[in-house]
Amino acid sequence: MNALLDPVTTAARLAPAALARAIEDLLRDPTVEVPQRLVQALPGGGTLFVMPALDGRVAITKLITYTPANAGTGRPAIQGDVVVFDVGTGERLLVLDGPTVTARRTAAVSLLAAQRLAPCPGGPLLIVGAGTQGRAHLEAFAAGLPLREVRVASRSRASAQALVDLALSLGLRASVVDDPAAALADCPLVVTCTPASGVVLDGAPRHDAFVAAVGAFTPRMVELSPRLCRHVAAHGGIVVDTPDARHEAGDLLQAGLEVGAFPSLADVVLGRAAPAGGPVLFKSCGWAGWDLAAARCALGR
Repeated sequence: MNALLDPVTTAARLAPAALARAIEDLLRDPTVEVPQRLVQALPGGGTLFVMPALDGRVAITKLITYTPANAGTGRPAIQGDVVVFDVGTGERLLVLDGPTVTARRTAAVSLLAAQRLAPCPGGPLLIVGAGTQGRAHLEAFAAGLPLREVRVASRSRASAQALVDLALSLGLRASVVDDPAAALADCPLVVTCTPASGVVLDGAPRHDAFVAAVGAFTPRMVELSPRLCRHVAAHGGIVVDTPDARHEAGDLLQAGLEVGAFPSLADVVLGRAAPAGGPVLFKSCGWAGWDLAAARCALGR
């Protein structure tokens, strides 16, 4: 095969519902191995991520840079590739566009978590942050949940309106909201996908809320207030994407919570944990296993 896929072709191979199923299949696969990722600080404030993973048939390495200083320059903050190899022959099978994989697999992980954990999967959905991840989550939730209505909050009114327009084109009711905290009262589905440079959501979510927080993936990054995180821990349940979140989940760490005590998405999928009632916070930090699932999906496996 040995194909180099551009962003459009990469996206076409990663349909949200199929990718969510591939992620669930990966969590059930005992042959999957995910070594610790390398995170290397770069001069100028950027970061290089080297993220390998493998199963009995394929091995991948995700090579991406994260450059926050690119915001507003026209250059993407995330750049790179996912290289896919056959473990038997060593042959390179695919090179996937890294930012597209990152956006699609992150949203598909949130979708799988919502399918398993959201008390009210029909929404309305509140999306805080109208960039690439906001768009990916809108498309994934629209494809995999019985969603009918979306509300969008963003620092950029133009970006929020563009995401609303996309929602309308998908047949959903949609509107821009100026105060995301106030919208919590009406929205049992919530996604925060901002650059995580400061708290964007405070206050208590609904008793039947599902909140997916995906923007913060280092101890210093944050989107949710400590008060919100502690409220969910006390009155509902917190699930992390992987146990690695104990080192990375800035929202939870800054709230003073013992992150290692929370169940992971694998625990939910494998029946080792179940929601106990009340609001659910799903904290996503990223994992090379999700990129392996995307590679398997792109290969049609």
